Amino acid sequence: MGVTLLRSIFGLCAVSSSSRVTDSYCSTKSYLRRRRTSASKQRLTEIKSVTSTPPPPSRGIRRRRKNKDENVVHNPYSKMEMARPDLRKSLLDFLEEARDFVGDGGGPPRWFSPLECRAQAPNSPLLLFLPGIDGTGLGLIRHHKKLGEIFDIWCLHIPVSDRTPFKDLVKLIERTVKSENYRFPNRPIYLVGESIGACLALDVAARNPNVDLALILVNPATHVNNFMSKPLLGMLNVLPDGIPTLWEDVFGFKQGAPLTGILEALSNEFSVQRMGGVGGGMLRDLFAVSANLPTLSRMFSKDTLLWKLEMLKSAIASVNSHIYSVKAETLILPSGRDQWLLNEEDIVRYSRTLPNCIVRKLDDNGQFPLLEDSLDLATIIKLTCFYRRGKSHDYVSDYIKPTPFELQQLLDEHRLLMDAISPVMLSTLEDGLLLKERNIHMRGLTHPMVFMYIQDSLVDPKMFDKYKLMGGVPVSNMNFYKLLREKAHVLLYPGGVREALHRKGEEYKLFWPEQSEFVRVASKFGAKIVPFGVVGEDDIFNIVLDSNDQRNIPILKYLMEKATKDAGNLREGDESELGNQDCYIPGLVPKIPGRFYYYFGKPIDLAGKEKELKDKEKAQEVYLQAKSEVEQCIAYLKMKRECDPYRQLLPRMMYQASHGWSCEIPTFDL
Repeated sequence: MGVTLLRSIFGLCAVSSSSRVTDSYCSTKSYLRRRRTSASKQRLTEIKSVTSTPPPPSRGIRRRRKNKDENVVHNPYSKMEMARPDLRKSLLDFLEEARDFVGDGGGPPRWFSPLECRAQAPNSPLLLFLPGIDGTGLGLIRHHKKLGEIFDIWCLHIPVSDRTPFKDLVKLIERTVKSENYRFPNRPIYLVGESIGACLALDVAARNPNVDLALILVNPATHVNNFMSKPLLGMLNVLPDGIPTLWEDVFGFKQGAPLTGILEALSNEFSVQRMGGVGGGMLRDLFAVSANLPTLSRMFSKDTLLWKLEMLKSAIASVNSHIYSVKAETLILPSGRDQWLLNEEDIVRYSRTLPNCIVRKLDDNGQFPLLEDSLDLATIIKLTCFYRRGKSHDYVSDYIKPTPFELQQLLDEHRLLMDAISPVMLSTLEDGLLLKERNIHMRGLTHPMVFMYIQDSLVDPKMFDKYKLMGGVPVSNMNFYKLLREKAHVLLYPGGVREALHRKGEEYKLFWPEQSEFVRVASKFGAKIVPFGVVGEDDIFNIVLDSNDQRNIPILKYLMEKATKDAGNLREGDESELGNQDCYIPGLVPKIPGRFYYYFGKPIDLAGKEKELKDKEKAQEVYLQAKSEVEQCIAYLKMKRECDPYRQLLPRMMYQASHGWSCEIPTFDL
């Protein structure tokens, strides 16, 4: 699919509202962030011979000059290379705060709201956290800060000494859900449950099908592994009742004791030094657990564990009997390394039984994923488009922009590709169209298949994460209208799937619709159309098996037809070549990477032309002008790249070896 991403922007237009000067975020294509300039620093004068509307004289490639009087919104991405992991608490924080909860004197189950969650945005939905076997309600402690910015968070605390039956816990949660739904009938309520908490969430949803609920089930307890649980029960039955006191008296694990102090100091040292990697994290957590054994021994006392295991059995039985009554949309996050409470067959059954169910497997997580470094629940909610403030998810208004660290992670994932293709970015504008420097966040109109979750699909939905994180929106006339109404900057792909999944010999060929579909909508908002072209795909891959070839191979023909049916044809009924939107994975043979070239043409300003462009013929003229500009941009780049001495990988590597690996590599004279 990498070639699809790169090829799909040939014949692309960027459309932006003219009333929007700056935005607070960078472009979807911001990972192409390094500007490439000519060795001679000449102006772009040759463009006059290949573009129908030449750029103004003496305007070339240079960085934007800041105007002191200009009101520029702060750009949180301007220094994203230095972004640190988003501030989150650690396992040690969980254990230290759990110490107060374990010694709270008992009482009935009750709700609390963490102090870190005070800064939620207006109209944030309610999130009720239902704890796992620990019962403290602190299971989201690593996620409080980020989730607290987009949710109103309440956590359920079940004291260690409490023996409330499972069905009564369900009733307690149900009362809260009904009360909050009555107060805010248009606000969804999220139930985030871990292990036993997931069973509570499912039972509440089954009893309240008419309440707008969204379930996030982390490592849901679907069964009890008897191979592991029976020996545990046997061991618990023979343990003395005073096991917490034994830990303290025999081994010296008392709060304030010398041994405990040493272990706490080691754990803090590992946290302060931010020792990364699996080894550093494991040692840090090991010292944290060892220093807080008294807290753990009271949290999981013999009587409490026996009670929780019995409650777990009744919870699983109750859920299995009510699962078919659940109507809420559900996100299931099963751990890949949990063999005690999780059964993959049950997860598959849940995914096929529950309506609107998304399963996202946490391959590298274990028994308690919410307390592990590698899991960021807020990011997962973004990547699955599972956040909403109203009755249904709105891809335009419910979008949450990535944090600087999330964007930096995305850049790191593409670092090898960036270094391999060494992009050259050219613009005819005085301040360039370098979107990171311009402080603009682009929203790309994307094929709806990117947002689909299809059972038994050959394509892993995680491969589309980058598009969702960066604000992709399912392509439709309504979404295009809503984006421009919100003064967003929009990436438009007129050629769609047909152009992205082109066939042999169709490199750089545009497959635009015959009618001016987007021009008149853009004119309503006084938008600017920025045509641009990209070349370089043919220097990375050769297509050896296109859709025509795959139709002659029965198994590939079947897979292609199934994928096309699942994805849907947005151009169904179109008798032109654009209507042949086959969805398939092309057979590719990689090449030694060449270089990519981007050229942004002169904007077409539609401000004040709404009445004029109501005339279909006038709108068609502007449409054809935009298409011609894209073709001219591509033609110019194809011609000029032949003069680039660093088009091939080896010369670029030699240049970097002599000038430094972080240097900018020259290109052809302009």
